[in-house]
Amino acid sequence: MVRLRAAAGSVAFLAVAPGVVAGLVPWLLTGWDSADSPRWLEIVGWLVLASGAAVLLEAFARFVVEGLGTPAPVAPPEKLVVGGLYRYLRNPIYVAVTAVLLGQAAVLGQWILVPYAAAFLATCWAWVRWYEEPTLRRKFGAEYEAYVQAVPGWWPRLRSINEE
Repeated sequence: MVRLRAAAGSVAFLAVAPGVVAGLVPWLLTGWDSADSPRWLEIVGWLVLASGAAVLLEAFARFVVEGLGTPAPVAPPEKLVVGGLYRYLRNPIYVAVTAVLLGQAAVLGQWILVPYAAAFLATCWAWVRWYEEPTLRRKFGAEYEAYVQAVPGWWPRLRSINEE
């Protein structure tokens, strides 16, 4: 029952948070109108967008399977999530959403999405720095501190923490 509730909460939060940030707002900014990007840039954009979406879905699923909770602050995980892509990067959700936004910018040739992506990432950095990290330190203590020492926050390491 815990996993079912976590899955339902994660799906709802996925629709609300990344759905608004990477769906509704880009649509409001661009109307999904294409400015005719060069074909090579469109292809790169689709690859970045698809990769970001895949990372986002895996990271959300990891909260259900491993953390027994959601990424939403109102229904946090019971266990510290350190598996899957979290072995390489502490903030894959924020990086993935940024990749989706940059992929959209390239596919559509709508460069207004680039400063929007930068503003989103800066907001995420502040949120992590002043809310998430202190909250995780209080909840998980030494386990979280060890994780912070082993895994970078914003740029993925090439080897997982399990390979060392």
